[in-house]
Amino acid sequence: MMMSEQFNEQFSERPFNRLLLTGAAGGLGRVLRERLKPWTKILRLSDIVDIENVVAGEEAQTCDLADRAGVFELLKDVDAVLHFGGISVEDKFEPIMQANILGMYHLYEAVHKLGIKRVIYASSSHVVGFYRTTEQVNADSPLRPDGFYGLSKCFGEALSRYYYDRFGIETVCLRIGSSFPEPKNARMMVTYLSYDDLLELLRAALFTPKVGHSIVFGVSDNQAKWWDNSKAAHLGFKPSDSSQVFATRFAAAFNSVDEHDPAIIYQGGPFVLAGPQYSE
Repeated sequence: MMMSEQFNEQFSERPFNRLLLTGAAGGLGRVLRERLKPWTKILRLSDIVDIENVVAGEEAQTCDLADRAGVFELLKDVDAVLHFGGISVEDKFEPIMQANILGMYHLYEAVHKLGIKRVIYASSSHVVGFYRTTEQVNADSPLRPDGFYGLSKCFGEALSRYYYDRFGIETVCLRIGSSFPEPKNARMMVTYLSYDDLLELLRAALFTPKVGHSIVFGVSDNQAKWWDNSKAAHLGFKPSDSSQVFATRFAAAFNSVDEHDPAIIYQGGPFVLAGPQYSE
């Protein structure tokens, strides 16, 4: 039994009245939608597109994060925010700016003005994508984003830090690696985060009594490690899965590494090569 499942069993009633999950129509949003329900009486789901098949215990609200009034309406009567909304891949700067930068500002202004005390922010490991794969990074390492997407996540981390220092709004920034049912390539053998470990990470981020402003890498207990989570030990996040069970699938890829390929040299992988094509 997963720790999150054991944790759920202790509740005689659901601890939150209303949680907000942004990006609910996205890849991870769809995964989390059902898994978050034991924690809240009402799960409010939001995305820029319509949410389908809404059932009892759910609310759906379409919202463009660039729409300030819409974001304020979205956050009314919310106890805490799990912010997975925005653009999650490399793109031109303008759409990333609207969704991930302006939208992030609107979200924190609403959080502040409406008195919400905690945000779980889906940041990304791409904030440090230009570190080499031979280096190990922790939460205090200087940021080295690998594209416009990574830059926008750097902004989000800095903005959330400001709102904590200025207004006391607690945030846990999740520097998510690669969260899929299984690794898709050799790089993901290092960055893999299982869905069960993602849920455990959210549990730690949401239910730890005091988190201040925390940064934690979202990664399972994989054999190869680029990221050091010792700075987030207070969260008590302990992944139970590992990519090692998939190791035989990528043995050939590890034996044919091009040591001059930037996508191999740097932790950001293909993202380090994606940016320039969007800046023209």
